[in-house]
Amino acid sequence: MFLEIITPDDKVFAGQAIGVLVPGSDAKGAFEVLDNHAALVSSLQEGKVKIRTQDGKEIFYVISGGVIEILNNHVIILAESSKLAN
Repeated sequence: MFLEIITPDDKVFAGQAIGVLVPGSDAKGAFEVLDNHAALVSSLQEGKVKIRTQDGKEIFYVISGGVIEILNNHVIILAESSKLAN
């Protein structure tokens, strides 16, 4: 799937991923998006986003809340702010 993380200031990530774990804002908490996930729009709370790339790497970003849209293996995270985390 193709993943983008976008803030009001910049596009902080754009590339292929095999999975992304995001901090959902409802009572169920975090959820993971994999290839061929059903279409979805959901709000996100402050927390870590974990990206698993096709070459086996894990990349972490901290977001301060936002929205995720999933449609046809294209995932867009619109974050209020984001920074690379360890």
